[in-house]
Amino acid sequence: MNRRQIITLLGGAAAWPIAARGQQAAMPVIGYLSAESPQSDASFRLAALREGMKQTGYVEGQNLSIEYRWAQGRLERLPALAAELVQLRVAVIIGPGLLPTLAAKAATTTIPILFSVGADPVPIGLVASLNRPGGNLTGFNVYSGELGAKGLALLRELTPSVATMGFLANPNNQVTELTTKDVIAASRTIGVEIQLLKASNDGEIDAAFTTLAQAGTGALLVANDLFLNSRYAAYHAIPTMYPFREFTVAGGLISYGTNLTEGYRQLGIYVGRILKGEKPAELPVVQSTKIELIINLRTAKALGLDVPAKLLALADEVVE
Repeated sequence: MNRRQIITLLGGAAAWPIAARGQQAAMPVIGYLSAESPQSDASFRLAALREGMKQTGYVEGQNLSIEYRWAQGRLERLPALAAELVQLRVAVIIGPGLLPTLAAKAATTTIPILFSVGADPVPIGLVASLNRPGGNLTGFNVYSGELGAKGLALLRELTPSVATMGFLANPNNQVTELTTKDVIAASRTIGVEIQLLKASNDGEIDAAFTTLAQAGTGALLVANDLFLNSRYAAYHAIPTMYPFREFTVAGGLISYGTNLTEGYRQLGIYVGRILKGEKPAELPVVQSTKIELIINLRTAKALGLDVPAKLLALADEVVE
């Protein structure tokens, strides 16, 4: 072997690590599209999402990157933010809530979209069926609309002397009409008047509470809605039924609804499965199976309420 051959061989060997690095797969990037802000978006959702991804071998910052887009409560920004994620060619888009999901759906028909919605995703056109979604969307179905009537009945047991209860809902949420019908029907059964209140921004929430105070309304049921959920602290001054346990643990009075932590963990698992080659069209929509009743005794005491023993026996968790 002559000198030229040796130099050529050594030069090729030196280039091997560089070539190998060039052949390594780039770190996958997924998108997270939220109607809220980093401060108001429930941290448990992201924690559960990351836990699910970790179960499939993906850890943010190590072998996976997340591009976050926050509408900061300005819902009109969602289409542009969704378009940004599409332009980045993210591998998956996660939409916590119906409006972010619809914005993502309008922006792409090819990038997989994972949703968490409270409405049945079939009639609103997100998927063809729950078992075989058939397109580029699948996810987690909270089915929260049907729980409003039961929540009202439980709130009635906790506040039996209250004659009128408020029902606060976001008119921009497509589930509102169905939930309102269920709540009104339930109110007739249990013998309580319902004061309907609508709010889709902070000003309307303030106006709703002014109306509650003026009418002397004794209790409040809050519909499941991303915007309303992010303002839960405003309701603490009145006995309030929430849709999820996180609000009761944080100081709310009572909640009845789906365990969201498990749902977002499952979304994280779906992220990993899609990154490994599975298609959203073939991943069934996960349906909530665990409904929890949570009562905060500290808050009940602060509001001067005695929680019936029957209600305590039904509770899945009691915060003391």
